[in-house]
Amino acid sequence: MSAYLHNTIPNLKPFDYERHHDSHFINQQWVLVNGISKKKAVYTFRKNNILEIERKDASIKTSWTLNIQNIFTIETEDGIITVKAYFKDDDILVLNHQDRQEFALYINTTNYKDDLNSVEDIQSFLKEKYKKKVSNIIYDHEFYYISESEEFGPNTVEELSEKVKNEEISAYCFVRDVNEGDYSKRLRIADLMQEL
Repeated sequence: MSAYLHNTIPNLKPFDYERHHDSHFINQQWVLVNGISKKKAVYTFRKNNILEIERKDASIKTSWTLNIQNIFTIETEDGIITVKAYFKDDDILVLNHQDRQEFALYINTTNYKDDLNSVEDIQSFLKEKYKKKVSNIIYDHEFYYISESEEFGPNTVEELSEKVKNEEISAYCFVRDVNEGDYSKRLRIADLMQEL
């Protein structure tokens, strides 16, 4: 992966045919983020190497080919381009141009009920998506807490919240993740409860 792409979007995972092709790539509606404020475009990669590009004023059918591992050739209006495919997560696809320092960022909207038509819509989508992800992680995770100079736990956030409601402990007790060795992050039960 080029340093340019890695510095712009860290923690990308290369396209993996077994994991991504059928379930995350084919027949999914990918909204192109680049240039959405000017013109929305939805890309759908079909099994028979057909690429459908839907715009407000036109519908285009072109082709794509998987060459090796995560390298694709795509026929565009500007000719044939070669790209490497990466996933930020299951809903964010990045196609990195192999001949230039450019990439295209796509968001999978197949299971998203609202339209993405602007930068603001994309910001709302990402905010909601990662808020849910954080809530799920926090909800299932366990933490130790300190109360009156003694450490207790591990407990889930739901259990800690219940203890606070029953006034067994203060919402301002420090907590640490079960995988952390100390309380240096200065996280409190109240901080966790806000994310639920």
